Amino acid sequence: MNIRITLFQLALGLCMVAIAQTPEELANEQLEAYNNRDIEAFVAPYSDSVKVYNDKRELLYQGKETMRQQYGAMFDRTPNLNCNLLNRIAVGDTVIEHEEVTFGDRTIYAIVMYRVAQNKIQEVHFLGRK
Repeated sequence: MNIRITLFQLALGLCMVAIAQTPEELANEQLEAYNNRDIEAFVAPYSDSVKVYNDKRELLYQGKETMRQQYGAMFDRTPNLNCNLLNRIAVGDTVIEHEEVTFGDRTIYAIVMYRVAQNKIQEVHFLGRK
């Protein structure tokens, strides 16, 4: 009986490891959901206490619920919303993206950094946009 429990625990542990996503996969998951305007899928890879910063390292807001409200409203009211990934660098727990973002009839270029820990995006830094 003890051997079966040990094998079960081992199998369960292996399954949990297989479920963990890389930082790059988490970044891609939220990007796809953004382009699909799926607010629940968009916030899923984020920590409940995610922190979002501007390019001056000032905290814009904290928390998945605030993110859900802000992005949900934008998804509802913005025509032609799309983010095109131009380049991505992933090193360790950090992902940096160069993005082309279309909001209605405007297009901006942005640099965004995501920091990941415990299989969730913990911080978002908007580093610059043009």
